[in-house]
Parts: sequence; C-alpha cells; structure tokens
Amino acid sequence: MRTDYQGSSLANFGRSILSMKRDPVVHSVDHETPNQDREIEAFQRQVTQRFHDLSVVDSHELLSVYWISKLLDVFLCCQEEFKAILFNNKSFLSKQPMDKLISDYFERSVKGLDVCNAIRDGMEQIRQSQKQLEIVLCALNNQKTLGEAQIRRAKKGFIDLTNGMLDVNESCTNSSNLAHRNRSFGRHQKDSQKDKSLKRFRSLSWSVSRSWSASKQLQAIGNNIVVPKANENIATNGLAVAVYTMSNVLLFVMWALVAAIPCQDRGLQSHFNIPKTFVWGRVIHSLHDRILEEAKKSERKNSCGLLREIHGIEKSARFLNELTDSIQFPIGEHMEEEIRKQVEELRIVYGGLKNGLDPLEKQVREVFHRIVKSRIAVFDSSANGSE
Repeated sequence: MRTDYQGSSLANFGRSILSMKRDPVVHSVDHETPNQDREIEAFQRQVTQRFHDLSVVDSHELLSVYWISKLLDVFLCCQEEFKAILFNNKSFLSKQPMDKLISDYFERSVKGLDVCNAIRDGMEQIRQSQKQLEIVLCALNNQKTLGEAQIRRAKKGFIDLTNGMLDVNESCTNSSNLAHRNRSFGRHQKDSQKDKSLKRFRSLSWSVSRSWSASKQLQAIGNNIVVPKANENIATNGLAVAVYTMSNVLLFVMWALVAAIPCQDRGLQSHFNIPKTFVWGRVIHSLHDRILEEAKKSERKNSCGLLREIHGIEKSARFLNELTDSIQFPIGEHMEEEIRKQVEELRIVYGGLKNGLDPLEKQVREVFHRIVKSRIAVFDSSANGSE
C-alpha cells in the first residue's frame, strides 16, 4: 500500500521554501522556528500520505460510499492538524499578510457549508431511490419461483425508480427545478429527539436557494488559491504554505462530494493548478484525473452522480427492466437464473446504501460543524493573540 513517495523531494522542498525565513536579512527569528518547520513539513507529509491511501484503491472502490467516507475522514484529520498549527502560532494570525490569508481560507470554508447542505439534500434523494429498490427486491428476492405477480410488482418499482432518477437528474442540471426541501445542519438533539432530528434541523447557516449552483460555488471556493510568494512565506513564518495546502484540500473534498452525490447544478469544471514541487499536489491531481475519466465514460454521462452505488442502481435497474420487458410466462430456467443474478447485484448495492448512507450523512454533518467551530476558535485565538 505504501510507496517511496515520502523520500527526499518533499523534505528538500520543505527545507528550501521554509529556509528563506532564516536568511540573515530577516531582523527577528523566533528560536522555535526549526520546530515549526518540522511541524509544517509533517503536516504536508501527512496530507500526502492520506491522499495517497485514497488514490491506491481500484476503480470498483473509487467513489463508493466507503471511499467518500474515507475522504471525509481525511478532511477532518487535516482540518484538526491545520487548526493545531494555527493555535501553536497565535502571534502570527493577526499580522499581515497572515490575517488576510487565514480570513480568505475561512471565507472559502464558509462557502463549503452550502456544499454540505446541498449534499445532504442529495442524500435524501438517494434515500427515495432506496425505497423503490426495496419494493423491487421484495418482489424478486428470496422467492422460490418468479411468477407474473412478482414481475408486475417489480416492474412498477422499476418505473418509479426510473422516474425518480430522472427527477434527480433534472434538479442536478437545472437549478430552477430544485425541490423545496433545502436544509441546513442543526445542533445535536437529545436521544429522545433522534427520530425528529432527521427531519428537522435548526439552521446554523443559510439554506441553499433555488438559484444556488454547486458549480459556481466550487469556482468561488477555488478563486485566488495561489502559491504563496517568498515574502509571504517569510512574513508568516512558513504558515502561508499550510494555508495553501489546506485550501486545496478543502477544494478537492468539496469538488469530490459534488462529483459523487446528486446536487443542484452539478459541474466538474474546477481545476487544480498545484505545482509539482508539492508532493501532495501530485496525488490530488491523480485523483482529480481519475474522477474526471470516470465522468467521461459513456454510461456515466447522464448520471445524477458518480457515486459507485448510484451507478450500480442505474446499471442493474436498466438491465432488469429490459429483461422483464421481454419475459414470457412461464419463465424459463435460464431467464430466471439471469434475473436472480442481477437481483443479487442489486441487493448488494442496496445493502451498501442501507448500511453506509446514514453514517456518511453524519460525517457530512460533522464536517459542517467542524468548519464552523474551527473558524470561531481560530478567530477567537487570533483576537486573544493580538492583545
């Protein structure tokens, strides 16, 4: 699983860019600077390692519910490590240009809150498909024999499932047709209120409007993410590199969520112009290219999302629907065997969604709350550090 990418190139880059602030021209150098150098280099190595682990999966695992869950874990870990670096360097947070850099980062992260809200709505749309899948599976699964009644019931489920997918596709490509059920993530409810908390969320931010666009929001998050200049790196004691790294992590994670999950006015036009000197950038570029290649496949072009389970639903449902159209009763042995094979594949997809979608939604909610809390904590720390 691990490769030799952790070699000298990252360390040499880290030393070369961070050594600039130890130049004798600099009037004052903190005696703890070497420790901070190591801290920022370690952060970049950890980002590289985590994204490398995400990148080594095969095509069947990429963009699955499990993979998206791992991606959100990566973001949460990186966010905490980034916050720790900022807390360890409070005195720089209120100074120029660090105050502007950190403010820009958290403006981007606030835009990510809307993406989280839109992804939550997309998950609700997937749940509607689950209900239709359950009807199909109840009709066709675990039946000793497949008769006309079972096939008719399954056929109705297929029609409802197909119509539901078309509705989701329309909302993904035309923001004016978005349903009215936009929500923001709310505060944690007590155990006695858990059932209600799935339906009611008290807003911590605005809900996305009917004219909101995931594509435009990603563009806004990615605007002005530029490699820090030498003078910025010197003035911020190397922290500009950490902000640049975390900004790209945020952009990629939000972009991957939009790529995978149905949401309003999806678009994958975001670009990642990360210099090759950043080893973690190479890994992000690799993942970005793989996901784009997946999106270009003919069977995925009209999909409402690249989530592997969505593809499984569309593929199996399409095949079974065509199969049931051509059935003649009584069903022949070969035909019944083929139906059961496809039903088993559909059952596996259904099980993955049933077991994975709720935990994944909790992770998206956690990302939302962690962004909010980190922003408040860092700005409070910055204010205290400047006193």
